[in-house]
Amino acid sequence: MNAKLNAWVGLLAVLAVAVACGSPEPPAAAAGGGAVTVDGGSIAGAPAGDGGVRRYAGIPYAAPPVGALRWRPPQPVAAWDGVRQADELSAGCPQPTLPVPPGAEPFFGPGATRLEEDCLYLNVWSAAGPDERVPVMVWIHGGGLFVGDGSTAAYDGAALARRGVVVVTINYRLGALGYLAHPLLREESAHGASGNYGLLDQIEALRWVQRNIAAFGGDPDRVTIFGESAGSWSVNYLLATPLAAGLFAGAIGQSGGGFSPLASLAASGAAEAEGVRFAEILLGADTAVSLDALRAAAVADVLAADAAAPRPNVDGWALTDGIYDTFAAGRQHDVPVIVGANADEGTALRALGGDQEIATVEEYREWARGEYGELADAYLAAYPAASDAEAAAGPVDSGGDGRFVWEMRTWARMMEKVSSPAYLYFFTRVPPAADAERYGAYHTAEIPYVFNNLGGGGRYWFANRDYDETDRQLSEAMASYWVNFAATGNPNGDGLAAWPAYTRPDEAALELGDVVQVRKGVRAARLDFFEQHYAALRAASN
Repeated sequence: MNAKLNAWVGLLAVLAVAVACGSPEPPAAAAGGGAVTVDGGSIAGAPAGDGGVRRYAGIPYAAPPVGALRWRPPQPVAAWDGVRQADELSAGCPQPTLPVPPGAEPFFGPGATRLEEDCLYLNVWSAAGPDERVPVMVWIHGGGLFVGDGSTAAYDGAALARRGVVVVTINYRLGALGYLAHPLLREESAHGASGNYGLLDQIEALRWVQRNIAAFGGDPDRVTIFGESAGSWSVNYLLATPLAAGLFAGAIGQSGGGFSPLASLAASGAAEAEGVRFAEILLGADTAVSLDALRAAAVADVLAADAAAPRPNVDGWALTDGIYDTFAAGRQHDVPVIVGANADEGTALRALGGDQEIATVEEYREWARGEYGELADAYLAAYPAASDAEAAAGPVDSGGDGRFVWEMRTWARMMEKVSSPAYLYFFTRVPPAADAERYGAYHTAEIPYVFNNLGGGGRYWFANRDYDETDRQLSEAMASYWVNFAATGNPNGDGLAAWPAYTRPDEAALELGDVVQVRKGVRAARLDFFEQHYAALRAASN
């Protein structure tokens, strides 16, 4: 798996927002009441359904990253006078518009309609009183690090808040605005680093939570970060960065890690070389490059020039080493984790037209030889094809396993380097939707179940699905596991199937599907092939 995989992985990661989004925001609730004091001043929230939940939307956690603050670490918010009405969800950060493939509904929905460079805001849902100290769950959205936002309707935190947690969703800078590395940026940095601004935004949002969440009844000592796809990559990076020490007590990664040599993490030199090329495209080859000129460029021009996939980089400050090496040395933050993936991670790629087109068994074998070289026979043993239909499915199935399922098993394995436990899951429920047989338990399918948002009164694109009692029970169970974990660091609780911590050689995972049950060695032979493949790639790169 080389450049081809990188291309379709980026497309799949996009589904973290394209699949999970709905109408840009829920209907506005009545304003007033519930004023709290946070960094910058006082804010007033609004009711968010029943159960006493209030939503505080569009809270600034850093200064607008515009003008001279573009491509700088996040800065403190400016104070405001009076009470700020926090009843309107903020704009998303600048990002390209994604095409919606014809006939792809209900797996895709419209993206955010309001995009502004002034986008470093977060949202809070809470039913807790100011004197309470309930667990906190901070959601980091997906979208390949170049699309998405924390205000899409699928991430509405009201249902989880009714279960006794404070829910926070955040925006962070995306694409070139979030991850551009350039020698001129490094030269002006007090840390000799460039890039990783989106990651620094996430860290700043977590610092804001530490300083302010008690005002919403949250416990700063019980903060759990969770995210899906690129949001899960971000959770993975946050466990690796020394800058996030002490900012969270637990982490949940859903379908995304940075352990493969193909993961979206670059050496600083390579990242800055990409940044030099970007600057030349943005300003023109004949224009002298300066930070003033880069910061004066129109946002639309920045987006137009941003052809390469954004990548965090090992800058020596935010990230001091690769993710695999950091975890292998046991230098990740020692906190408990839930990690897992879905049964059919690769299928949704078909809707974007990015999967490998294979028509016959012979084409499949030829593709495998080109993709895996000396390991082609081992690959074909793990993913055999006796028919053209099986051959056509091979790259999609193996792509999902190699980039998502393997990553999450590896994450669980590498937690054995520290004292905190890992809990591994495998989501297999096929949502009741159009083309369900084609897509199966696709990338992002678990999100509505985690947020306990199978309904939504028409606000969500998935609200019209014909959910049955199996779906509702699964959503109740998953939301309970996630909330229990946020409260105690252990997902288990009364009325739930027992979920054992991950150990080898059992490699137990909790199947979250039509039946919730423990399975051992999920797809072991297939994932063992990718263990061999990635080990060979690491050896070749050393």
